[in-house]
This record gives sequence, structure tokens and C-alpha cells, in this order.
Amino acid sequence: MAPAEWEALRLSFQVALSATAIALPFGVAAAWILARRSFRGRGALEVLLNMPLVMPPVVTGWLLLMLFGHQGVIGGWLEETLGLSVAFTWRGAALAAAVVSFPLLVRAVRLSFEAVDPGLEQAARTLGARPLRVFLTVTLPLGRPGIAAGSLLAFARSLGEFGATVMLAGNIPCETRTVPLALYSLAQTPGAESRMTGLLIVSVTLSAAALACGEWLARRPNHR
Repeated sequence: MAPAEWEALRLSFQVALSATAIALPFGVAAAWILARRSFRGRGALEVLLNMPLVMPPVVTGWLLLMLFGHQGVIGGWLEETLGLSVAFTWRGAALAAAVVSFPLLVRAVRLSFEAVDPGLEQAARTLGARPLRVFLTVTLPLGRPGIAAGSLLAFARSLGEFGATVMLAGNIPCETRTVPLALYSLAQTPGAESRMTGLLIVSVTLSAAALACGEWLARRPNHR
């Protein structure tokens, strides 16, 4: 692979790690709410959280651009107050990947929390532990396999994100051109078949490894 492909690979790791870090705290909170709370509008919340999973990624990217673009409600405010640009930067690529991978993270963590015996949480509360301490010392440790699996699934999905990324972040070399965008660009370049093949093999291998690790963690029994 040429230096441009290695740069795309490095940027993909940066974007995927940042996207996972962005999605993780919100995903854990949303998963706990869905697993442990019953309230009016819960169905609507589940639909909203899972929308990025079923919507065309280009639509998701367009909506994010309307919010975080230079003239968007949030994006304009960030630029005016903090001088922080999101659209057409690597931060925009990370945000797009975080939104698209969010439902996968929530689903894995929610299943893990639902598998935690509520009796253990009730015993902790009986002994005087406050709700936050119960979550941090009982629910969260027992839900670690699902959290790890969800994080890896989100990471793998972020590595392969294309549609939302190209809408919000564009396809800028060395700035927002991740591996999927680099593959798209190479496919339109005559004589770049060998470079494309090398990048394709690396991309498939990384995605398969992350997915396999996520599935292994999700199925691994929690003995502690």
C-alpha cells in the first residue's frame, strides 16, 4: 500500500476509537434505562435509538450536517462560542460513526444488563447502597462482557462507516478520508487495483477480527 493508504488506515483507527469513546457513556446509560426502567414513551425511545440502524446512512449524515454544519444549530454555536468545527473535519467523521454504531452498542449492553440478576442489586440496596453505588459496584461489573462486546461491535462498525461520514465530513485526503472512502476513491482511479486489493484485505481482516472478538465476549459466561 502507498503512504496515502496507510494514512487512511491510521485515520480510520483514530475515528473508530473516538467514535467508540463518544458512544460508550451514552450507550451504557441508554442500555441501563431500557433494561431497568419502565415508563411512558419507552417504545418511542427505543425506536429513536434504533433509527440509525435502519435509516440509510446518507440520510443520517444529512441530518447530522443540518445540525452540526457551519450554519447548523449546534455546529454554528460551537464555532461561535468555542471555535470548534465539526463538519468536514475528522471530528465530524467520528461523530457520524458514533451515531451509526450507537444502536449496536446499546443492544449488546442492554442484553448484558438484562442478564444481571436483579436480586443482587436488591441485596445491595438492602445493605444500604445508594442507586449509583449499586450500579457502579454490582450492575456495571457484571455487565462488563456486554460492554466490551458492544464496544468492539461499535468499533468494527465505525471502521466501515461510509455514507454518513461522506455527508458530514466529506472525502478530504489526510483529513477525513478513512479506509472506506479511500477504497471508493481507488475504485475510481485507473490502475489502482493492487493498492485497492491490499487495503481491502487489511480492512476485511480488521473488521472480521473485531467482530469475532465481540461475539466471543458476548457469549463468554461471566463467572465472577
